[in-house]
Amino acid sequence: QEDLVQSGGGLVQAGGSLRLSCAASGRTGRGYTMAWFRQGPAKEREFVGAIDWSYGSTYYADSVKGRFTISRVNANNTMYLQMNSLKPEDTAVYYCAAGPHRSMQSRQYEDWGQGTQVTVAS
Repeated sequence: QEDLVQSGGGLVQAGGSLRLSCAASGRTGRGYTMAWFRQGPAKEREFVGAIDWSYGSTYYADSVKGRFTISRVNANNTMYLQMNSLKPEDTAVYYCAAGPHRSMQSRQYEDWGQGTQVTVAS
């Protein structure tokens, strides 16, 4: 089981940037995927992107591709979400998640961070 602690987020103007962090403790390692999801007002939770912890390979939702970048630092078991060219529609609570399967579906992830608010003002 992973304990995931998020930091970052806040309020930014459209076109600006923010970085989120997700620190993991536990058995993060080979075979694990860590991901970011978000849930906007009155919306379902949606996949943002994910990273294979062992190999560092990443994949993204079309809505953020080219603007968001996921990375990880093995030494401190931390995953990052760098968000550039932010748009008002990116406003949401962002969650990090960890699980044994590469998936875009939230139900495939076992452990979740506490969530952090990102608000993009127009």
